[in-house]
Amino acid sequence: MHTPRRKRLLAAGTAWAVAATGAVALSFGLAGSASAGEFLVNGGFETNALSPWTCSGATGSVVTGHAHGGTYALAGAASASDTAQCAQTVAVAPSTTYTLSAYVNGAYVYLGVDGGTSTWTPSTGGAYQKLSVSFTTSATQTSATVFTHGWYGQGTYYADDVSLDGPGAPASPSASVSAPPSSSPASPSPSASASTSSSPSTSASPSTSASPSASPSTSVPPTSPPPATGHALVGYLHASFANGAGYLKMADVPDSWDIIDLAFGEPDSITSGNIHFNRCPVTECPGVESDADFKAAIAAKQAKGKKVLLSIGGQNGEVQLTTTAARDNFVNSVSAIIDKWGLDGLDIDFEGHSLSLNTGDNDFKNPTTPVITNLISAVKTLKAKYGAKFQLTMAPETFFVQLGYQYYGSGPWGGQDPRAGAFLPVIYALRDDLTLLHVQDYNSGSIMGLDNQYHNMGGADFHIAMTDMLLSGFPVAGNTNNMFPALKPSQVAIGMPANTYAGNGYVAPAVVNQALDCLTKGTSCGSYTPRAGKQPNLRGLMTWSINWDSYNNNEFSKNFHSYFG
Repeated sequence: MHTPRRKRLLAAGTAWAVAATGAVALSFGLAGSASAGEFLVNGGFETNALSPWTCSGATGSVVTGHAHGGTYALAGAASASDTAQCAQTVAVAPSTTYTLSAYVNGAYVYLGVDGGTSTWTPSTGGAYQKLSVSFTTSATQTSATVFTHGWYGQGTYYADDVSLDGPGAPASPSASVSAPPSSSPASPSPSASASTSSSPSTSASPSTSASPSASPSTSVPPTSPPPATGHALVGYLHASFANGAGYLKMADVPDSWDIIDLAFGEPDSITSGNIHFNRCPVTECPGVESDADFKAAIAAKQAKGKKVLLSIGGQNGEVQLTTTAARDNFVNSVSAIIDKWGLDGLDIDFEGHSLSLNTGDNDFKNPTTPVITNLISAVKTLKAKYGAKFQLTMAPETFFVQLGYQYYGSGPWGGQDPRAGAFLPVIYALRDDLTLLHVQDYNSGSIMGLDNQYHNMGGADFHIAMTDMLLSGFPVAGNTNNMFPALKPSQVAIGMPANTYAGNGYVAPAVVNQALDCLTKGTSCGSYTPRAGKQPNLRGLMTWSINWDSYNNNEFSKNFHSYFG
């Protein structure tokens, strides 16, 4: 937990991100267009079949009773982990303008062109609504993929009478069009531009009634962040409070820190979803810099390649997104903070009772608990808004992650702590968007490792065993048919307290190095042999906190850079 106040000095414990759903457009020959200017096949789904449309994750079907015209319509069953994207690839002429239109019914329904423009509606009010976009092909373009999709956790949407109009049929209507590679983005990114005011505007940042951006973009960044390179040192900066460590100006943060997490963004109330970030007042932090200097210092860090993130949560910042309204408030308020200060992304440091699983929610791959699904949806929306540049890190406690090896939620018969392993569905759903996971290996109870032995804080063994679980994967609640998959080494860092004041579980630099030797080089492992073998690409270390490290003459950061060179 990351604890801000003096009386609690110890820390306790884009392209669309939806492209990761793997929607693939189908190649087909364009025989028998409906009219000279119609480029889609089966746009009305009157064949009572999907082909030549293809839908991600088997989420699409053709149904009766919901048609706009004729008898049949497309139904896309959007879930917490899949937007139910359905796509079709067609031959087009270079340097030509086309108009794509469709009638849609549902909440958060999108229509667009892969690599081009898109449009969407937050709600159709239970009746069909027409969406339409125009686009012009490039001088060398000979194919286009059009799509429609819903949004995470919004349920089934319907689409019908989808049409792509242009100036006449393609010159070679029988020619086969190659499908784009599976790594192609599933849909274009909403606008990454946003208002810098504290109140989000509907013209740039998400609207008050919708999570996705109201201003679609025509650019398509990569579907996921570029692979991490090198090793990283991550630390939390006490930006909104003071404690025994003292206040540290952003400009005075040493350049040894690669990722700086601003602690903390906190909610107005536990279930509101409205997050605020209040800088430390001068009465509490006499040396605090002005807002202008703080923002300028952030930009200066970024110019040196550093990343500055908003961390939400900590001990005092309990957040429960129990409703879709809270989810949307979270997206809007977090976006406003990111835009105001020019931040690089978000760190999720949910602790206490922020995350727990409802009774019967036993499959981490398909969660049903609202606080879980709404958080996943909110983060995916933020990722979609900001694209590949968006950094996403998480700092859960061992209780919410590694304890899941033994216990998950309230268990098959109830009675267990419903928070056990509750971060696993969040990590799993966001694994393709995750920059870094740095579990708090401090203020933790005994945790069973993959050797089925209990491991305790205070030595290298604990860090080795806990980290190996992330690098190897593990069966959730002991069920070998329900494996939590391993993360990439470049996505994993080890969370440690900077000194004895910062948290229980502090270990001296020599012990830190022993853990790193074992995990990255396969040496000095002691009694625990990592199942994942040596992982030289382990990303690095996280500490609570930069302030406490500064208080301790920068022992933690100096040792990190001495080790990695």
